[in-house]
Amino acid sequence: MTDKNNKKLPLVEIGIIGGTGLYQIDGLKVLEEIDVDTPFGKPSDSFVIGMLAEKKVAFLSRHGRGHHILPLEINYQANIYGFKMLGVERILSVNSVGSLKEEIRPQDIVLSDQFYDRTRRKNTFFGNGAVAHVSFAQPVCPDLSEILYKVGQDLGLRIHSGGTYICIEGPSFSTKAESNIYRSWGCDVIGMTSVTEAKLSREAEICYATMSLVTDYDVWHEDEETVSVDMILENMAKNLDKAKALIKKTVSLLPERDTGKCDCMFAVKNCIVTKADLIPQETKEKLRYIIGKYIT
Repeated sequence: MTDKNNKKLPLVEIGIIGGTGLYQIDGLKVLEEIDVDTPFGKPSDSFVIGMLAEKKVAFLSRHGRGHHILPLEINYQANIYGFKMLGVERILSVNSVGSLKEEIRPQDIVLSDQFYDRTRRKNTFFGNGAVAHVSFAQPVCPDLSEILYKVGQDLGLRIHSGGTYICIEGPSFSTKAESNIYRSWGCDVIGMTSVTEAKLSREAEICYATMSLVTDYDVWHEDEETVSVDMILENMAKNLDKAKALIKKTVSLLPERDTGKCDCMFAVKNCIVTKADLIPQETKEKLRYIIGKYIT
């Protein structure tokens, strides 16, 4: 594997994306940090390559270390493409969310398995003469989510299997009217990042699952304090140890990737509608890690 400058890259099978408050993983034996140049620009930060539970992983801070990148400023394409260039087959994503349901309490963990996208971001690798339409009916990897849920139960965590994550553009939080409308739509949690990663991971044929760490009740709850950054950071700090334990044990238990209930590794197969000879060579080269096994 090489980047666009033909720099040789290490092969890593498991990727971890850290969100608010999660800038490093306890127990990660760091081997090196890699700056990856992708055809879509620079990722949010260096990829930290290391050993966790005797498996090689690549860790990326979604907002950059020190948290200096807004959700709408994140180069999601570069982040996911960078993981693909490293050979990553699975991504475990951690993000903070607000709860839209009474029974989903602050400091719970929700393994969201559906999304409602309210953003206006670049959420595809395709374009520039190459058209593809991948299936996104089941937007996260069922195998990966199932393992996370079983591990969470074993660890005694307050963890929910499934749920709809509504993704807003941000950076401001919702109005009460918006929050109540989202509740009426049946959404479970609200955040600003995960759906874009999920869409790009599917196009990259990477298994993706997200751990939504609940920090607040958004603004709909009349008996709870209005959501604030201080509240989010306080509850996030209480959740971080749980998230790190969940990641570490899940990584240790991940088997070799196979089809099973998961078709993620073939997501682009038969989805490219542009004839190969009509796709510009420059676009083919830009997308070689995405379409290379289907179109040369």
